[in-house]
Parts: sequence; structure tokens; C-alpha cells
Amino acid sequence: MSVLARVLEEHGLTTTSIAMVREHAEKVKPPRALWVPFYFGFALGRTNDPEFQHRVIAAALELLQAPSGPVLTDFPEDSPGVEGPQALPQASQVREEAASLPASLPDRNPAHNPANEVTALRAFYERWVEKHQGRTGVGVSGIPQRRFRGMIHSLESFARGEEADLPERPAETSLPQFIRYCVDDLKAFYYEARMEQHPQAAEPDLHCWFWGKTALGTLVTEIAARLNDTGDPALRAIANGIAR
Repeated sequence: MSVLARVLEEHGLTTTSIAMVREHAEKVKPPRALWVPFYFGFALGRTNDPEFQHRVIAAALELLQAPSGPVLTDFPEDSPGVEGPQALPQASQVREEAASLPASLPDRNPAHNPANEVTALRAFYERWVEKHQGRTGVGVSGIPQRRFRGMIHSLESFARGEEADLPERPAETSLPQFIRYCVDDLKAFYYEARMEQHPQAAEPDLHCWFWGKTALGTLVTEIAARLNDTGDPALRAIANGIAR
């Protein structure tokens, strides 16, 4: 973003930006940047706190008053309630915490497998998408959500150590990387369905539900374990990305 701001300014467009890594902004020297002391993924601070987020945006826009740059200013406030990714429940941490969550679809039936969970959650997901004018985090794999059951069967074969591939995988994309895309789509599908099902659920509750209450959470953990067992640093990086 800092580099892009410099390029835009060179073409006559005035810019201001938000920087999350101060050291990077110091080296790149964008024309105007507001450094914020928040965790990655929280560029404007805590979600669902528009008053605080507007203060961040206003501080960034105020930099447009600077007669010349580069300008790098620190935002003076911490964001209340932003715990950061490392403080959120992860795959290896949630089993005990999840036991206290109220049961609801697809929690009630422990025999549910991921394919059946997708079917059970589909109506909630589609309602979420409709309410948000078609906006969704699902789509990086290119596989339509109505074909997720077949995707899951391939992922289950991979987790079992079998030779498995997905027919939709582009030839230029490695199987592990495409699995990452598939898992990202499934997680977005589950989280959006759950937020439609339980609008008041806090972010830690969503993590606890996914990793501790769903068959897909277990499957993703098994896929990450297989990738980790290879000892390949690149595959272990993918494993770390999907199991959090």
C-alpha cells in the first residue's frame, strides 16, 4: 500500500494511507501514512465499533492537510477489545472451551460429517449472502458452494493419506495450495452461515464453535497434520495457515 501510494502521487493523485507495520512505512516513505497499533486484520480497530473506526479514518484524512511529505504519524489510541490473532482460540486450544457452547445445528448430531454439515448450513449461508447483497468471503477456489460436498470428499481422501486431487484444480496451482483455497472457502462458508444463525456470537465463540464443534474443524486439523508430517517448510507454512 505504501508503494502504491507513492506511484499514485507520482501521477498526480493525492493519497493518504494506513500503515500496520511502522518499520515498512519508514523505509518506503509513502507521501502520508497513519500508523495504527492494531493487529493484522484490524486496520480500523475493533469490528462493529463505527465511532472508533471513524476516528481512525478522520486521523488518516487529516494528513491530507500536510503541505508536503513524507508524513508518518502515529494514531494515539489503542483499540479496545481487539485481542489479536494470537489471543483468539486456535485449532489446538478449543476442545475444552467448546464444550460449554449451546447446541444447535449442526451441533446436535455427533454423527454429522462435513458433507452433511455443509448441507445443514447451506440455507443459513445463502440467507447471509442475500442479506449482504451477494458479498461473501467464499470464492477463492472457484468451486461453487453447491459442489462443496464433492470437494469435502476429496479433502477427506487427502487427510487419510490417499492419492487425491480435485478436478477443478488449475494445472498451474499445486495440490497443497489448492487445498488451502478450498479450506479457506469452506471456513468462510461456515463462519458466514454461523453468523447468520447466531448474529450475536462474539468472534471467540465462532472460533470455538468451528474448531471444537464441527466435523470440518476436525478434518482441517487432520489435513494440517498430514502437511506438517512431510517436514517440507512450504507445506508446513500452508498447514499453519489453514489450522488457525
